[in-house]
Amino acid sequence: MNNNARMTTFDSITIRRAALADAYLAALKAQPGRPIALFAPRRVGKTHFLDGDLAPAAVKAGMLPVYADLWLSRKDPLAAINHALEEALDDVTVPTSAAGKAAKTPVRKVAILGNSMDFGDAPVRRPLPDDPRLRLDSLITRLASATGKQIVLMLDEVQSLAQAPQADDVIGTIRAVLQKHKKLVFSLFTGSSQEELGAMMAVAGAPMYQFAQLQTFPNLGTEYLELLAAHYRKVHPNKSLELAALERMFAHVGWKPALMKDLVKAMSADGITDVNQGLTLYLADERNVAAWQGMFDRLLPLEQAVAVLVAHGIAPMAKATTDALAQEPGLASTQPKVRSAVDRLRKAQILAKPEHGGSFHLEDQLFADYLAQKYTPHYLAKVRPSITAPKNAPKQLGNKLPTAK
Repeated sequence: MNNNARMTTFDSITIRRAALADAYLAALKAQPGRPIALFAPRRVGKTHFLDGDLAPAAVKAGMLPVYADLWLSRKDPLAAINHALEEALDDVTVPTSAAGKAAKTPVRKVAILGNSMDFGDAPVRRPLPDDPRLRLDSLITRLASATGKQIVLMLDEVQSLAQAPQADDVIGTIRAVLQKHKKLVFSLFTGSSQEELGAMMAVAGAPMYQFAQLQTFPNLGTEYLELLAAHYRKVHPNKSLELAALERMFAHVGWKPALMKDLVKAMSADGITDVNQGLTLYLADERNVAAWQGMFDRLLPLEQAVAVLVAHGIAPMAKATTDALAQEPGLASTQPKVRSAVDRLRKAQILAKPEHGGSFHLEDQLFADYLAQKYTPHYLAKVRPSITAPKNAPKQLGNKLPTAK
């Protein structure tokens, strides 16, 4: 782990995980043709790791890293993969400098003793196939041939494949191509939905059944918090943060390093050392409130009700919950409608299931804290007779839950 020796701000703080990257590369080489599929919730540092650790490790090992974010092209993820490979191929075959362009320009005429002779164009390869499936196959071959290197293909948010039209066909194509070229390409997938990854990789009959090695991406540990605390002491020489309190807060926010950094930065701005007080002020910050309230206001009334109940720790599909919502004026709720609202919130990545099963929870724990403090609907007592405020929560900001736009 090489930390930034020139750290001057909180934003300069980063953790490098070279040993973990080397371990993944070794695991890929040990089983050619079998990718690694890493699960971790959103915003815990997967993409940061791919870009800052795995890609440099691949380069150091004489390999070529290629990254594609499938979340950006959920309706056509194969196009996103092909685009990433084409960009990499262009970087290798298309010169960027004037000298390089001149060297690549074919000479059509050459003068010999006052006479000129015409030469035909240099032979070129046939165009890449238009069919995206054949194009993927051809791109891997050409890129490996042009570079003379093995490819490390990093597919971020790979569960998006399951949401594509003709998903089984697309996933089957990717599996077939990666197996065909197992000597040329090693693949590492990441996903933020354990349920969807499991459905893709571990369900008998699925196109990628037993194809990838399913692993949990490890969270950052105490060493990251120690760096935050150390920089806090540099900014405030006479103050210090309690490491145990930081650890509790890091767990509370779901081990999300950027979010934890924002919290400590906010505490530093006011010279606060009490983590609970820092959280209270962060939840009340008008910029955060505007973002959370804007997200909430865009939801449909039943989605709002589900989000608030989940923020209070209530299972949205429990019979007592659906019965209470069915009696609420303005919602016109039924159990199927609640289920549909849950599905929409999950697709929007607002709602998620815990890593090892259990009840639903909101992806952003601080958004959940905000909702739990602002909204306490009157029917909450029907589904949970004893209501206790979440630990470390600030006092109530309001008590009316909107039921209509």
